Amino acid sequence: MLGCMTMTSEPTTGTGDASGVLRKVRSLLAKAESTTFPDEAEALTAKAQELMDRHAIDRAMVAEAGGCTSGPEGRSVTIDAPYGREKYLLLAATARANRSRAVYRQHEGVATVIGFPEDQETIELLYTSLLLQATSTMLANGDRASTRTRRYRQSFLVAFASRIGERLAEADAAVVADADRAHGGGVLPVLASRADQVEERLAHDFPHLQNRRVVVRDAVGWGHGRAAAERARLGRDASLRRDPRPGLGGG
Repeated sequence: MLGCMTMTSEPTTGTGDASGVLRKVRSLLAKAESTTFPDEAEALTAKAQELMDRHAIDRAMVAEAGGCTSGPEGRSVTIDAPYGREKYLLLAATARANRSRAVYRQHEGVATVIGFPEDQETIELLYTSLLLQATSTMLANGDRASTRTRRYRQSFLVAFASRIGERLAEADAAVVADADRAHGGGVLPVLASRADQVEERLAHDFPHLQNRRVVVRDAVGWGHGRAAAERARLGRDASLRRDPRPGLGGG
């Protein structure tokens, strides 16, 4: 029986060992969550996302070269009330932008994220930080009765998730393009294969999935949520900003 070959060298684009990268990422996100300066939070969160994404790609390439790919796995994430469905949308957007998928069992308050381990790490750290940032901004906007309503807060969180999902996807595309050049054009086929494996695992584990529409009922909440997502910039180029448009599918 053939075994899995152990790779002892670092990736050619080397982002460092896993524990070192995770320490840096946690430190960056902790600073982003605690700072009172939006520009500083933007820069810190953007750097954390870039580090995690590039490290995940490098690990995927090393695993592929060594024949050590283990396949996607499912991890459970507790979605706390209130606004569980809206918080799940942020998780789903973060997962999709990191080559994974999320499924929500609303009656249990639990989501399952399906993806490769290196992408799961990115999703867990980034979702936790973004949710904290979104919640803090939403509560800070509650200086009027109209911004303390359930409709406002639901709309805020949906809008935040929608825009963050767009920006994460665009930021990931830039990182993937850089990594593909660094690895001599070998990244895209590997990521495409992994995406297919994630979809196969999703279909196997959840054969009866249903998509549900989310209705936004508060225009002010929607606008504030989009604005908050803009301030939590994750891309490296300000030109990534687009005109606000409603709509975010789950899963």
